[in-house]
Amino acid sequence: MTKYKLNNALRSSSEVTLTSYLAAEGAAGKRDDRAYHIPVLDNDNLDTEANRNLAGARCPGCPSCALPAALPADLAASLAKNECDRFGLNELKVEGLDRNVCLCEKFNGGCKLCPRPSLAPTLSLGTEGKESCLACHRGTCGAPYSNGSGYALGGAGPARRGWRGWRGAAVRRARACCSAKMLLRRLPILAWLPTYNFRSGLADLIAGVTVGLTVIPQAIAYAGVAGLPPQYGLYSSFMACFVYTALGSVKDSAVGPTAIAAILTRENLHGLGPEFAVLLAFLSGCVELLMGLLQLGFLIDFISGPVSVGFTSAAAIIIATTQVKDILGLSFPGGKFLQVWAGLYEHIGETRLWDAALGLGCILLLLLLRKVKDINVGASEKGGGGRGRAALAQALWFLSTTRNILVVLVCAGLAYYFDTKNQTPFVLTGEVRAGLPRLAPPPLSATVGNHTYSFVEMTSTLGSAIFVVPLLSILENIALAKVFSEGKYVDATQEMIALGVCNMAASLVDSMPVSGALSRGAVNHASGVATPAGGLYTGALVLLALQYFTPYFYYIPKASLAAVIIAAVVFMMELHVFKPIWRTKKVDIIPAVVTFAACLLLRLELGIVVGIAVNLLFLLYASARPAVRISSALSSDGVPHVVATVDRALAFPSAEFVRRALRKAADSTRAPLVLDASHVQAADFTAARGIKALIEDFHARGQTIIFYNVKPSIAEVFRGVRPREFLHCSCRAELDRLLLEAQRRDKQACT
Repeated sequence: MTKYKLNNALRSSSEVTLTSYLAAEGAAGKRDDRAYHIPVLDNDNLDTEANRNLAGARCPGCPSCALPAALPADLAASLAKNECDRFGLNELKVEGLDRNVCLCEKFNGGCKLCPRPSLAPTLSLGTEGKESCLACHRGTCGAPYSNGSGYALGGAGPARRGWRGWRGAAVRRARACCSAKMLLRRLPILAWLPTYNFRSGLADLIAGVTVGLTVIPQAIAYAGVAGLPPQYGLYSSFMACFVYTALGSVKDSAVGPTAIAAILTRENLHGLGPEFAVLLAFLSGCVELLMGLLQLGFLIDFISGPVSVGFTSAAAIIIATTQVKDILGLSFPGGKFLQVWAGLYEHIGETRLWDAALGLGCILLLLLLRKVKDINVGASEKGGGGRGRAALAQALWFLSTTRNILVVLVCAGLAYYFDTKNQTPFVLTGEVRAGLPRLAPPPLSATVGNHTYSFVEMTSTLGSAIFVVPLLSILENIALAKVFSEGKYVDATQEMIALGVCNMAASLVDSMPVSGALSRGAVNHASGVATPAGGLYTGALVLLALQYFTPYFYYIPKASLAAVIIAAVVFMMELHVFKPIWRTKKVDIIPAVVTFAACLLLRLELGIVVGIAVNLLFLLYASARPAVRISSALSSDGVPHVVATVDRALAFPSAEFVRRALRKAADSTRAPLVLDASHVQAADFTAARGIKALIEDFHARGQTIIFYNVKPSIAEVFRGVRPREFLHCSCRAELDRLLLEAQRRDKQACT
């Protein structure tokens, strides 16, 4: 390596000595002779202008100056390699002090690698390159640094090259979309299929069959939650599995009917029939696919944790409430939260004892079987006894995993036994249409009673569900993917595309909206699934059930299906999260409680919209009331002034507030006011107009206002309203000069 020193003396050892004068209090004038090692980086782009400048002993920051000596090619390559767009020769940024130090900044107005004289002898070395590196911040103390790419750092970059730059970017994007890497991302099956083997196939078979035994009773029950005939739950459970095998990127995700999708479907069908549910699945798939293609996954970020907790907890309570009447054997209209409880109050005297006993017994049994897998049988011991205990542990796990199908089968057998005795103590599911669904496009019209709904009328009837259902389905599916990702990257765009195609394809076989279910994903993961191909076996098992076993579904008691739903959704209630929310930030309780109450008292989709709106109000209030810190300071020349620091962007909600705060700070003194804009990342027209009015106020008072560390883009916004006098600077030396001039003007005005 090559060694540099601030005075440009070239050394032969493999280190660079940084000599600087720190700005910290009490450290002024002290030299820092510590040595910092700079590794030589590999650079494939040796034949670049920046490299040729370095190899030819020319300083990229100051092309007119020569370096002390020619650099070796490998070090020149490492110096010119672009790793950061904030600094000059950014590879000379080392871990030397508390934070990274830019060794190639124009320290004191001169480049460290060339003998250019200093223009600002009082300039101090900033550990972030904010105050002293003029290559990083354009200001009044020097010219902007050019990195050899044809544009200055901090500028618009390649966009300034005009239409050719845009055309080149479009060509590069088109090539990226057609690359083999993109094909593997959009068709994940091509990534794992070449390495698929017998071991993976066996693991997928076991997991797929296990999930299939779980999804069959759940699908029948979720159809009841959605207010649809039982067969529609099974129709929703196979096509999406087949499609997700090719497009899915998460092996544990089991796409099919879910409790959230079912209850949202119920609330938006208004009892109008299955055709509306099928159309909702198709439109949801279109929205999800469009969001994936346009990369609109960021919209999910507007659903915060507290809002999600409030929504899922309320949805779980509503789902359980709708199943209470089946547990008690009651039948009355109404599916909303308050309607159901009002109906229960009116019809509680009609409770069927056998259904109530069966339903409550099934709930208790399901909860007990859920804990069976946690029994410790000492399976870790070696020897024959250890193998027996391992087998017992596996048997207990299988018993716990298949508890839903086992309970439903036992209850159906019990109902069949009573039927042979000409007794019907339970309310049964009834006839389930046998056979596979027909393959047909989603319905674009529907006849309900004597009225025929057109496509436009159907979509207007579904209303906001067309957007809320896909949004929440994506949220549920991505949450599932992150749970079982094991720290790996989750491609949210691909998951949206896969979920959209799954819904669109499933609508061809009369499916209701589908998504990834966390409960079935946990079963998939625990079963050791190896690839998304496990969905093939799940879908095949559902098809077998539709073709051969639907006549036997007639004897399934509704109370047992209701018990399956209640035992599943009771763990969706996240009321325990309210305590840590209260401990961390108490104000976050408000959107959670508002969402919870709105979902219960209104409708689920309206409730989550209300929760998001409340959350956004908190964000808007925070942006409308930024912190403005006021302090007194002295310049290096002893000029007293007031420093005001704004901690965030200047936008229209905060413009008047900041203006009043700055005027109040200046009312008590005649000293110049310095507005430190280091933390201001953006500004709009309203803020610029407020700044113009503030400058007019200070000019009328005869008081100076100086803007410090204003980013170039924000300075352009302020200049756009043409203020009277816009004084701004980006370095301490220039600030000191402006303060000294302001003091001289004040003295002249007084005399």
